[in-house]
Amino acid sequence: MPIDPYIVLLLGTVGLAALLPARGTAADVTSGASTAAIAFLFFLYGARLSTREALDGLRHWRLHLTVLVCTFVLFPVFGLAARGLVPALLDQPLYQGLLFLTLVPSTIQSSIAFTSIARGNVPAAICAGSFSSLIGIVLTPLLAAGLLGGEEVGFSTDSLVKIVLQLLVPFLAGQVLRRWIGGFVTRHKKVLGLVDRGSILLVVYNAFSEGMNRGVWHQVSPVRLAGLLGVEAVLLAVMLVLTWYGARVLGFGREDRIAIQFAGSKKSLASGLPMASVLFGGQASLAVLPLMLFHQMQLMVCAVIAKRRARDPEAATDADAGAATDAPGESAAHPVEGQPENRVLR
Repeated sequence: MPIDPYIVLLLGTVGLAALLPARGTAADVTSGASTAAIAFLFFLYGARLSTREALDGLRHWRLHLTVLVCTFVLFPVFGLAARGLVPALLDQPLYQGLLFLTLVPSTIQSSIAFTSIARGNVPAAICAGSFSSLIGIVLTPLLAAGLLGGEEVGFSTDSLVKIVLQLLVPFLAGQVLRRWIGGFVTRHKKVLGLVDRGSILLVVYNAFSEGMNRGVWHQVSPVRLAGLLGVEAVLLAVMLVLTWYGARVLGFGREDRIAIQFAGSKKSLASGLPMASVLFGGQASLAVLPLMLFHQMQLMVCAVIAKRRARDPEAATDADAGAATDAPGESAAHPVEGQPENRVLR
């Protein structure tokens, strides 16, 4: 049951914001730095995403469409259904954060790592996560506009403009410049990964500082947090079951089902935190809390499932037949990069 060290850093950042929130001039500086950090994050996302690999992966379109439906249709449906738990189990701010969680794109790195551990279709997991992140940059804000527009989260046309300027434009710039900087980004991915994570910590500190200054944390009680954890545990369990057995009903083989389960049941902390900061403003601290809790929960549960899948008697048999069931040439087009270590990234 791994505890992601990055979650510990995030919680430490939350604690720092609670004890020493940025105020006055420091708050203005932190806010400006956070805005720049968000733009830089999405510039890096654009520079890292290989358009060629994404296009090559289209040959396995049924799998990718299944993951997208799980991420952007089934998850939001369950998020809307959770409205019935207000106010009995969840209060309104926590429900808004839970609903936002269901709109966030899937992960890339942890989906690949778990799929590899479980001996699933790793190239499919790479493409599925990439497609989800790419589409989510546009689709998540649009879904938020439709589903959260009527809520008291400060969502407006101005928020959409901010999304375009802070997220979409830097991402497209990274894609355009990838031809010249892609090699540099690949060679220095470890250093840039630290910059990447440090930027997210800055975003979290800014969001929780604003929350402390506005007194939003007085709205949360231990009972409500316990209720949120229970709801998220049920949500994750339902999605894990649906992605596994639903993929079987759709006729996918074992390796593809593993990729669908891990890519279709998870949500990206790296994409969700910056988006929440833009969309929710001063309420972002409560909005990202459900996502942070769900992120750690999904890592712990999926780590156990991946190891069980690796010991499954079907794994050895399907490994021999896997090449025949995969799309022609797909494995050659997407070599596995970096076998998972003892830690799991976002």
